Amino acid sequence: MSKGMFSRPAGNLAAMAAILVLAVLLMAAAGVEAKSKLKTCSKGWECTDSIYCCNETISDFFQVYQFENLFSKRNSPVAHAVGFWDYHSFITASTAYQPLGFGTTGGKKMGMKEVSAFLGHVGSKTSCGYGVATGGPLAWGLCYNHELSPSQSYCKEDYLYPCTAGVEYHGRGALPVYWNYNYGLIGDGLKVDLLNHPEYLEQNATLAFQAAMWRWMNPIKKKQPSAHDVFVGNWKPTKNDTLAKRLPGFGATMNVLYGDEVCGQGDVDSMNNIISHYQYYLDLLGVGRQNSGENLDCAEQEPFNPTVQPASS
Repeated sequence: MSKGMFSRPAGNLAAMAAILVLAVLLMAAAGVEAKSKLKTCSKGWECTDSIYCCNETISDFFQVYQFENLFSKRNSPVAHAVGFWDYHSFITASTAYQPLGFGTTGGKKMGMKEVSAFLGHVGSKTSCGYGVATGGPLAWGLCYNHELSPSQSYCKEDYLYPCTAGVEYHGRGALPVYWNYNYGLIGDGLKVDLLNHPEYLEQNATLAFQAAMWRWMNPIKKKQPSAHDVFVGNWKPTKNDTLAKRLPGFGATMNVLYGDEVCGQGDVDSMNNIISHYQYYLDLLGVGRQNSGENLDCAEQEPFNPTVQPASS
C-alpha cells in the first residue's frame, strides 16, 4: 500500500487551515459583539444607561407611603431632626447608585431586600427609640441627623486627610460618619469637600443619604467586598473567609461596616438591634422576615478589618 493513498495535497491542507482560522475569528467576533450588545436601559431620571436599570427601580417597589411607615416617628415633636429626612431625598440620592446595582440587582424581591437591609442599618444608627416608646422602639429611625453630645472632636493625625482647624468630626448623616479620615475619604468619593465642611451632612438630606450609600456600595479596602456585594451575592468568600465564618448575607454587611465593634462579639444587643430593624422593615415592605436570608448575624465572624485605630462609626 503506497504512502500516497493516505496523504493530502499541500494546497488542500492550507485551505483547511485557512477555513479553521476564519471560523475561530468569526466566533471570537461574535463573542465580542454579544458582549458589546449587553442590553442597557434607562428609566427616566432615576436610573440611566445600565443593565441594572432593566430591572424594577426603587420607586417601582418602594413608594412614599412605605417610607412613611418605616420611619413613622421621625417627625414627632420629640425627634431631633424634624423635617429633615424625606422620601424624595432618598430616591434622589439613589439615582447615582441604582445604575451600579443598588436596589436594582437580582429583580424586585432582591431589590426590596437590599433597600430593607440598607435602611435597617440607617434606622438603627439614627434611632431614638427605646423599649416603651410609642409605636415601639423600631419606629423611631431617622430621629437624628447628627450626634448630640460628642465626647471628643474625632480628630486623628492623618497624612491624606489632616484635620481642619476648628472643625469637629463627630457623627453626622444617615450612617453616621466619624473621624477626619472618613469624612475625607467619603468626600473624595462624592466629590464634596466634607473634610473642611463635615456639617454638610446635617444640612442636606440628599447628601446625607448619598454618603451612606457610598459606604454601602464601596469596600473599606481593596480586594475586600462592599456591603452591597456581600448582601446581593456578588461576593464569593475565599477559604480564609470561610474559616473566619465570613459568609454572604446580612451578617456580613455588619462586618463590612462596623467590624469588631459589632461582629465576633457573640449575641450582643448592638448586633441584634440592627437585625431587628432589618426584619421590621422587611415585614413593613411585605417581603416578610422569613425571607431575611441565610447568615443573618455576625456573632462568630472574624472582622475583615480588626480594630487598630479609633472606630469609624
